[in-house]
Amino acid sequence: MSTNVLRTADGWWAVAGDRAVRVDTKARTTDELLDDRDAVKEAALSGEAGTPVADLAALSPVTTPCRVVCQMVNYRSHARDSGFTGDIPPAFFRKASGSVSGPHENVVRPAHVKFLDYEIELGLVMGARLPVGTVVTEQNLHEYVAGLVVTDDISARDIQLTRTQFYESKSYPTFTPTGPYLTLLEPEDFAHLLDLRLKLSVNGELRQDRTLSDMIVLPAQALTLLARFQTLDPGDLVLTGTPGGTALKAPPKAVEKIGALLPPALKWKAFFKSQAKNPRYLKDGDVITATIATGDGRIDLGEQRTTVADAT
Repeated sequence: MSTNVLRTADGWWAVAGDRAVRVDTKARTTDELLDDRDAVKEAALSGEAGTPVADLAALSPVTTPCRVVCQMVNYRSHARDSGFTGDIPPAFFRKASGSVSGPHENVVRPAHVKFLDYEIELGLVMGARLPVGTVVTEQNLHEYVAGLVVTDDISARDIQLTRTQFYESKSYPTFTPTGPYLTLLEPEDFAHLLDLRLKLSVNGELRQDRTLSDMIVLPAQALTLLARFQTLDPGDLVLTGTPGGTALKAPPKAVEKIGALLPPALKWKAFFKSQAKNPRYLKDGDVITATIATGDGRIDLGEQRTTVADAT
């Protein structure tokens, strides 16, 4: 069975239900903790009463600096929302690891960003080095991926679209809330990945709700494609795409055709004028709740709860 691990300012904790037991380890980083999994198991099986999880201030269980790599348009529902038809070639981009923040920290919207969006994503935490040229299969996936985390790929859409700038639009500080738990998997747990359901709500309104069966490129294939050109190390983080339901959606085909005839500056001005009427973009004070779990509770990555705050 999987084991949930929590990180606080004073160490690591193995979680069982609503209690947590301190892990006896000198590990300070995620990759160091993964080298000391025996200590995690010992804490998880100790039988100690532990500390209430509610009394612990969770930090991101993925420590930085690390590589943060993301998949683009990797759920069929998101592809439909984005106006894609036919086959979608796999594509990746990077986020600055300075964007990684805790599971209950505020998401801070920079003053110049007007259209802030959410994207719940399953994060893969690497447990072994993935050299260039590696072929990952469903049978050996457990040799490279140590665990899973809830992540939210916060996106400044006006930066992303008008400047074709993924890196900047998704890399501002607090734009990758991560956790609360690092869910360490046993080899047999990987057979249940497709049962994981991603759910994200804003102010209690459900916006995203899909299982991994909606994925286009599954984790093993994604890592194989990444390994054509990218080395990954233990503790690195791979975000595997978001389901449909984000605030941003492609315009109707007729509008898109008309927009294609306009100069880029006029096209984007018209597009964002229409988007200004969309109430689903994130605003100051909005509360985002994100969970990823299997229906039977075998794998449960915990609940991430963040509040949007305008930069002061």
